[in-house]
Amino acid sequence: MSYDLAAGMVAWRHHLHRHPELSCQEMDTAAFVCTQLAALGIPYTAGIGGHGVVAQLKRGEGVGVGLRADMDALPVVENSGAAYASCRAGVMHACGHDGHTASLLGAARLLRDDPDWRGTINFVFQPAEEGYGGAEAMLRDGLLERFPMRWIFGYHNWPGLALGTVALHDGPVMAAAANFSVTLRGRAGHAAMPHLAADPVQGLAHLIVALNTIPARNTDPLEAGVISTCTLSAGEARNQIPHEASASGTIRALSEPTMELLQSRLRDLATHIASAHNLAADLEIFGTLAATVNDGAAVRLAEAAARGAGLEVRRDLRPSMAAEDFGRFLREIPGAYAWIGNGPSASLHNPEYDFNDALLPVAARYLAATAQAALRGGEK
Repeated sequence: MSYDLAAGMVAWRHHLHRHPELSCQEMDTAAFVCTQLAALGIPYTAGIGGHGVVAQLKRGEGVGVGLRADMDALPVVENSGAAYASCRAGVMHACGHDGHTASLLGAARLLRDDPDWRGTINFVFQPAEEGYGGAEAMLRDGLLERFPMRWIFGYHNWPGLALGTVALHDGPVMAAAANFSVTLRGRAGHAAMPHLAADPVQGLAHLIVALNTIPARNTDPLEAGVISTCTLSAGEARNQIPHEASASGTIRALSEPTMELLQSRLRDLATHIASAHNLAADLEIFGTLAATVNDGAAVRLAEAAARGAGLEVRRDLRPSMAAEDFGRFLREIPGAYAWIGNGPSASLHNPEYDFNDALLPVAARYLAATAQAALRGGEK
């Protein structure tokens, strides 16, 4: 890789890191991507599924392949100490999407300059990955009809994994996820006379404890599942039983059947525990993300491509219960999602996190090599 491309990717990433935008607000980020694509002479279409951008390189006839990067940032106050730290208060690229975007631009240039491939490569710059359904929005906007693809590939930087090491999984990579919010409503009253009230705090306490029994006693011990209650809200006075109490949290599973079971049991427990305490329950489950499940043939292509590019590959890492919007694409077409080591660093979504600039050339090479391997595989 040329020095100017490596340096260019660093400059792109630092610009994006300075100017992060939240999910569904990536107007400036998308405009920046379009400007760089125009400078590279690569045609693109903007405004797909919101602020999504798809660029395309085509040489003759042949199979279409997709490479995807996410673009949105998080509502996190940055504490990285970087000279290029966020200039937008309370918004930060704390998950490395700035690096994903910059490396996909780098892969586009590598493939533009490499004559050794035939077919169509689609560069998918996705908005709203952080729980706001960006992949779904792009699909609804005709992504696969307008830009046909036989395969799709992507990656996420992975803190703690050796810099540049590519980790690939057969089957599940990251979990299906959903949010839940539950409110129990009863009858307010004086705390000294609880018999005259219907106490939603007691009911909610029982429900929270019971939720832990769903993965422990309702799911196969060999199937991963998590329900975590993360917020609580009830009352304002220390001597009043409030009218209502609320909680919210997350549900995670590596398989769709387990995800369905967790949600079904959550509904059952909310209804019946509320009834047992003379309460009414309002439960909402929303923001569901599909599990990210790799296709075996796509993994073999990606592994061969990574090794051919001189990269170390690991196949022994366990899946993560974190979630990733890329799984929605994999419901429609086969593909593979990799982790590429960010080296020693703060964890994702941490105020001190920063994408490792040394990873950019590695990730660009991986993406370009994988696209070429998939195009060759499609010819067979």
